Amino acid sequence: MANAAWTIQAERTLHCRQFYDLSVEIGSTLDDESQDLKKKPDETLSVTPDERAARDGQTGLVVWFTGLSGAGKTTLAVSVERQLFDLGYRTFLIDGDLLRVGLCSDLGYGAADRHENVRRAGVVSSLMANAGLICLTALISPFRADRARARSLLPAGCFLEVYVNAPLSVCEARDVKGLYRRARANEIPNFTGISSVYEPPGSPDLEVRTDLLSVEESIAKVLNVVRERVFSLREKEMSSDGVTSRPSADQHLSRSTT
Repeated sequence: MANAAWTIQAERTLHCRQFYDLSVEIGSTLDDESQDLKKKPDETLSVTPDERAARDGQTGLVVWFTGLSGAGKTTLAVSVERQLFDLGYRTFLIDGDLLRVGLCSDLGYGAADRHENVRRAGVVSSLMANAGLICLTALISPFRADRARARSLLPAGCFLEVYVNAPLSVCEARDVKGLYRRARANEIPNFTGISSVYEPPGSPDLEVRTDLLSVEESIAKVLNVVRERVFSLREKEMSSDGVTSRPSADQHLSRSTT
């Protein structure tokens, strides 16, 4: 029953993607004013991450979901983002499949292209965190070195690695997109877990065994750890500023609803 619930959630997520508009129009010319914007800004005028955190009551964070295809990464990321957003947090979701048809559409699945795919995802995620958002990034990211590089782009504590762990046999049973079947038939080369290696995290910030936990239990586990990390980062930021009390995102929400 638990595996069926994960499969249903994955099917719903896949269905929602059919309505996602990935079209982007890029202007071919820039006027003089736009050219001026490309110049390096005066650093004394730049808005810093600390200033954003002080105003918004939230420090930026990357929550990085890694695991095999079908383990439940996107299901968890989508659900956790929704709950965080409803609690008043400022969030953004980066999904590996959507990156593949947008920013990374020029990349294949060989080792070099996989490294570049994760590098780009790491850079975009860090930019979102620097903007003060909780960025939930869900992609296989099979190599430890690539995940370590993504972590290195952020200050200590601002990268939360979530290992979404399910055995290969369970992931194959949830195969709503038929990818494992095609990989077994040699129709998809370099498929992680079949013909390409996946290097599991040695010491993730959080491991979620989605073969043992229900969807709801898994979501709650991730949500609790994320909120604890956000609270810890805010406490650290406030203590460095000598501030004893400052409203958090949760407190901002409660004020607006009372």
